[in-house]
Amino acid sequence: IDGGESTGGRDGEETATRRADVSMEAFYRDFMAKRGEDGDCGTPIVLDALVKHWPAVTKWRDGAYLDEIVGDRTVPVELGKTYVDDAWSQKLMTMREFMDAYVDGDDDESTRRASGGADVGYLAQHELFEQCPELKRDIEEPLYCALGTGTVCAVNAWFGPAHTESPAHTDPHHNLLCQVIGVKRVRLFAPSETPKMYPRDAPMSNTSRVDVMHPNLDEFPLFVDVEFIDATLYPGDALYIPPGWWHRVKAATVSFSVSYWWD
Repeated sequence: IDGGESTGGRDGEETATRRADVSMEAFYRDFMAKRGEDGDCGTPIVLDALVKHWPAVTKWRDGAYLDEIVGDRTVPVELGKTYVDDAWSQKLMTMREFMDAYVDGDDDESTRRASGGADVGYLAQHELFEQCPELKRDIEEPLYCALGTGTVCAVNAWFGPAHTESPAHTDPHHNLLCQVIGVKRVRLFAPSETPKMYPRDAPMSNTSRVDVMHPNLDEFPLFVDVEFIDATLYPGDALYIPPGWWHRVKAATVSFSVSYWWD
């Protein structure tokens, strides 16, 4: 698996604020509770090396370790480019079968599979740590999750090869996306940009109709002047995504992330 920082490279322009060692008080004041000129609540921030101390950051790079701990567990795997594709489906398989079929191999192989139209397999938004408490010992809830009501409502795993993607969408909770292995790139749009994001009809009104990296401006003309923030996550980094902020996420390499949702 590996997914080391070098495979993603520290390239590409990052416009998100990136800081290390942010105090609880400063995080709440300057990022969680901050209101923008357009009434937007919250400001994204990349918390540099926030979870670098997690045992997971080194242990989970070893496929044999993951196979030993969770290889026999049955998990739901998403198949397809993204969950809004017509060809999207889900399939139950063991973690071992998932890693053998979709994760093992280098990132160039993942690129060839994706560009050739082959299915990309993604273990997405799955409560793996409830299913396997032994794996949970390799991570630690960040202290920032105690702010607000301090109620963590979900801890989810996101695991897959390069090119796994979540289309632009919003979540109703505070979100701390912690990067364990590999590199992820995130594009964020403030809630005030919602009219330009062309939300889908219910029940998927939290998901944009726009392919934000390759927009069809004839179909979505308001998107032409949308404002956004770009963030890149490397192993040990975490990204704070405030409630209601649109975000599109794509893995640049084999990637394992853990998200904490809280109120």
